[in-house]
Amino acid sequence: MLLALVGAVFAALVAVFGKVGLQGIDTTVATTVRAVIMAVFLIVVSLGFGKISFASLPQGKPLLFITFSGIAGALSWLAMFAALKMGPAPSVAAIDRTSVVFVLIFSLLFLGTQFTWKALLGAALITLGAILMV
Repeated sequence: MLLALVGAVFAALVAVFGKVGLQGIDTTVATTVRAVIMAVFLIVVSLGFGKISFASLPQGKPLLFITFSGIAGALSWLAMFAALKMGPAPSVAAIDRTSVVFVLIFSLLFLGTQFTWKALLGAALITLGAILMV
């Protein structure tokens, strides 16, 4: 869970840096530049940790769903950067974090995740928090 918290901190920095970086630039161009920088950075990290080999590259169903995930991520960031251009970073980030609620819903529908009242309460609180932040 520590890595999830680290991820959340970096996600917050994405919104703050993105808001500043979007001044005077088209959001689609900004998202594209961001994606290229991320790709280069991740290739360097993968090479640095010795993780890349042709045998380890995904194929078949895993590759298909990683592709779907990449497209969903790109669409998410296109929307996020467009929203950041128009609105305050805290409000946009709060609404963006309601993705946790959508993960719960999609997990229940498609992944067979077990429903719990605790999860429902958490989702309700996240939704309420996002509403209060806007």
